Amino acid sequence: MSNENKAVLANMKDGKTPEQKKVIDYFMGGGGCFSKTMKDSDYDQMVEEKLRSINFKQRAIEVLAIDPEQINEIDPVHFEGFDFEDGPDHPVLVKKGNDDLWRSSAYEITWIFFSDTQIYVYQYKFYMESDAKEESTREYFYKDITNFNSEYNTKERAIPKTNCMGAVSIERKTVDFTAFSLTVPNARLSCSMVQNDYTDRAIQGMKAKLREKKNY
Repeated sequence: MSNENKAVLANMKDGKTPEQKKVIDYFMGGGGCFSKTMKDSDYDQMVEEKLRSINFKQRAIEVLAIDPEQINEIDPVHFEGFDFEDGPDHPVLVKKGNDDLWRSSAYEITWIFFSDTQIYVYQYKFYMESDAKEESTREYFYKDITNFNSEYNTKERAIPKTNCMGAVSIERKTVDFTAFSLTVPNARLSCSMVQNDYTDRAIQGMKAKLREKKNY
């Protein structure tokens, strides 16, 4: 590996934990073709362990300061998945695994609760290559919501690639991903999501509740 590329990786790893350094190597290709980095499944396991370290549903209720007895219009809904959007001061690392699935260094969890008159949204995003995190809450009245929807998105990202000599180059790749969206006049909330039977049923249930509230 060239001194220049060594310096790039060294700078990225400066002050990081051993686990965070492994994540950086996973996305950056380590030192080249013959360097050993973690498998896709190893990275997924690291993400899963971080997910299990926090009870996000309970944290959402506490941060939103809502009474559980007041949010029983329908069952709470949660979405989660890798986030491919850069944060305000935190670019994400992106990689397509050997299983053809796109992954990033950012993971977002969203919980949505339903009261009689409004919905409450809690979002938490953590970054696997650093200690950074983002946490936010929102509230919407049913009367202001125009749509719930799942959407298929594509985004062009700069993907680092390390050759067998250890030189790092950048390729432009199109990342495909799904997301959940909530639309109100002049604004839209987007949530990372892995589409499956649960999310399909959840979104249909949300749409049915919104129609009911609109016609009430």
